[in-house]
Amino acid sequence: MRSRRIGLFGLLGTGNLGNDGSLAAVLDHLRAAHPDATLHAFCGGPDEVTERFGLPATRMNWYRGEYRTANTIRSVFLKGLGKIIDAVRTAVWVRRQDVVIVPGMGVLESVLPVRPWGFPYSLMLTCLSGRLLGTPVALLSVGATVVENGVGRMVVVRAAKAAGYRSFRDALSRDAMRAMGVDTDGDEIYPDLVFGATAPPSVASTGIVGVGVMAYRGENRDRSRAHEVRARYVADLTTFVRWLVAGDRRVRLFIGDRSDLVVAVEITAEVGSPLVETAKVTDLDELMGAMAEVDTVVATRYHNVVCALKLGIPTVSIGYAPKNDALMASMGLGEFCQAARSIDVGLLIKQFTELERRHDELRATVAARGLHAAGLVERQFAELSEFIRQAPPRDTRVGQGVG
Repeated sequence: MRSRRIGLFGLLGTGNLGNDGSLAAVLDHLRAAHPDATLHAFCGGPDEVTERFGLPATRMNWYRGEYRTANTIRSVFLKGLGKIIDAVRTAVWVRRQDVVIVPGMGVLESVLPVRPWGFPYSLMLTCLSGRLLGTPVALLSVGATVVENGVGRMVVVRAAKAAGYRSFRDALSRDAMRAMGVDTDGDEIYPDLVFGATAPPSVASTGIVGVGVMAYRGENRDRSRAHEVRARYVADLTTFVRWLVAGDRRVRLFIGDRSDLVVAVEITAEVGSPLVETAKVTDLDELMGAMAEVDTVVATRYHNVVCALKLGIPTVSIGYAPKNDALMASMGLGEFCQAARSIDVGLLIKQFTELERRHDELRATVAARGLHAAGLVERQFAELSEFIRQAPPRDTRVGQGVG
């Protein structure tokens, strides 16, 4: 079989460790199972993707201010023009590939503030271009939620329907797409792709508590009070960290996106203790390396939670979406969850105390379920390889329409 051209699409190289970690897991598989394939990314941060992964990349959006608020006539005009130009650029890129892969991530979610004509529009362009031009697009172990906004729902549903392959990282995601009218009967559920990554070896108990922070500003419905939501979230986490320090516990703060660093700085300054440090990490491998040295984790970012569970660490999730709760339940930790939007610090202290009391028992449970999850990711990658092998060569493709 001749060499395949495989495209990778997503908000990659933009500072989100989870997104880039999902890409890394897929790249490891592709380079091992398809060593002759030509790989190319269409993404948000092409320079970073090329530098970090040695992967040729093209910028997803023509207008570099795509994800900044358009508050001048010029920026509004350029954003609108960019939508037209991006339709052509996306189609040209998709046409050059034999297969396009969207490697994990919550690409069909709408919990955090997102505009339908931002990334969801780019995803729709990619999937529709694939359908029209005969390039199969795979949505690989992705997250989804029911989208309430009418335009947003239309964009997400059209993207999902146009994909040639779909799998979801939990039943909630598959059920959400079914509720919006997507036929999901042939779509499988596989764990998050990061469960297939190589984890660093565990270390002896250190007594360190890991706390994963997030630049959390609420949900789409909280746009008008985002500052208030953020202030309460940071204040509640600060109170919890103070309680940990008062008990002479060392605390290591973790981020999951570059934007989270300011929150870690604020909490460290407010607590004012040498027992609090921030892990200096730039990718998911470094995050897991730093996290492997802690005994317990309390975290908000989904992939902070995934990494902790991948390492077999007993964890409390302060989640911003139902996916956190679904993940925790699947790993036997369903009772150790809270919502970032309304943290109950008293309950959090009780949950953490129980987590420490049952540490050895819970660690064994999480480790066993993590091994099972890793095996399922291997099955997902086997399905992906078969999907790649079955893709028609570029010079024989015929579009399938968008109906």
